[in-house]
Amino acid sequence: MHPTTPAQPFDGSHDREIESLAEFDEVVRDHGTLSHFRVQSVDLTDRTDVLLALDTSAAVFLGCPMTPEAAAKSRASGALVFPPVPGLSFDPYRGFVYSPEELFASLDEGYEATPDARTYAWFQRTRTDGDIFGSMLRSLHDDAVSDALDELLAGQDVVGVMGGHAMARGTREYAGAARLGRELARAGLTVATGGGPGAMEAANLGAYAAPFDDGMLVGALDILAKAPRFTPSVTDWAKAAFEVRAGWPGGGPSVGIPTWFYGHEPPNAFAAHLAKYFSNATREDGLLARCTAGVVFLPGAAGTVQEIFDNATPNYYGSRGEPTPMVLVDREHWTRRLPAWPLLRSLARERAMESRIALVDRIEEAPEALKRLGG
Repeated sequence: MHPTTPAQPFDGSHDREIESLAEFDEVVRDHGTLSHFRVQSVDLTDRTDVLLALDTSAAVFLGCPMTPEAAAKSRASGALVFPPVPGLSFDPYRGFVYSPEELFASLDEGYEATPDARTYAWFQRTRTDGDIFGSMLRSLHDDAVSDALDELLAGQDVVGVMGGHAMARGTREYAGAARLGRELARAGLTVATGGGPGAMEAANLGAYAAPFDDGMLVGALDILAKAPRFTPSVTDWAKAAFEVRAGWPGGGPSVGIPTWFYGHEPPNAFAAHLAKYFSNATREDGLLARCTAGVVFLPGAAGTVQEIFDNATPNYYGSRGEPTPMVLVDREHWTRRLPAWPLLRSLARERAMESRIALVDRIEEAPEALKRLGG
C-alpha cells in the first residue's frame, strides 16, 4: 500500500482501503492515523487501544466488529461506523471476492448447508418482498464485489470464455473447452467465465490444469465424468470437483463471475476467484467489460446469445475504446441453430469491429483466431 499523506484531500483511490488486519497494522505502523481510510470487514475487537488512540476523523468502517467503546469514540471523532449485519449468510461489505472453499464450506453436510445455498435461499425470500433494507444489502454487496474484482484483475490480460451450462462432463465438447482454457492460461492470459457449470466449468478446469502435464487433465476428466451434471445432486457434482483439486493441489488461477439470480446453477470449484453477484445485469456487463483480451463464445442458448450482443454493442459504438476480439465457435450452431453470426457480421460491416470478429468450426481453432484478431 502507498497511501497519500493524510493532509491531502481524499481521492477515493484503492490505496485508502484496508481489507485485512495485516493491512490495518501496516497503516497504523507507517502512518499513525486512520483519518480518511476505509476499513472493510476487518475484525477490530482486539484493536480497541489503537482505535482509542488514533485520529479516525473522516474514516469509514464498513462491517468491522469492534467494541462499543471503540465504536463510540470513532463516531465522536467524525468517523462513519456501519456495524456488521447479524444473521446474514454473506458479508455485504466484503473486501475480497469469494473462493470455492468459502462458498462450498460445509459441503460434507450437503450442498444445502453451504453459504452459497443459504445465500440463494435468502435471496429467494427477499427479492420480491419490496423491503428496501434487503435491496440495499444486495446493492452494497455487489458494489463491494465489483471493487474487489477491479483490484484483483488490475493489469491483467483477461480473456472471456462464454458458453452454456448444459454442456455435460464426460463429453467431447467439455474436454475441448477444458483444453481451450488450458491453452489460453498457458499463453499468459487470465481466463474469465460466468463461473457456473458446463462450458464455464470446463474452461476454468483448463486454467486450473495449466501447470500440470497432460495426464492430469485426462485423470480429472475421468473423475468428473462420474457426476456429469449438477442435477440431480449438486453435492455429488461439487464433491467430484473437490476430489480433483485434492488429487492435484495448486492448480492455475482463473476467475468465475456467477450470480445468485440463477441460483439453481451452482458456481464451479475450479475458478480460484469467484465474484458472485445478486444482480445478473451487473454481473453480465461487468464480466464482459473486464475481458480486455477478447471473448470466445462456445455453443450456448439464450444466455450466450445475450452475451454475444452485450459484448458487440460497446464494440459497435466504441464506447470502451478499441473493439476487443470476438470468436464464435461452431459454424453450424451460430449460423443455423441460433444464427447469431449473420447478424453480428452485418452489425460489424464497415465498423472498426469488423476486423475483430471471427467464426471458426472447431474449438481448437479459437486460440489462433483470437491471436489473429489481436487478442
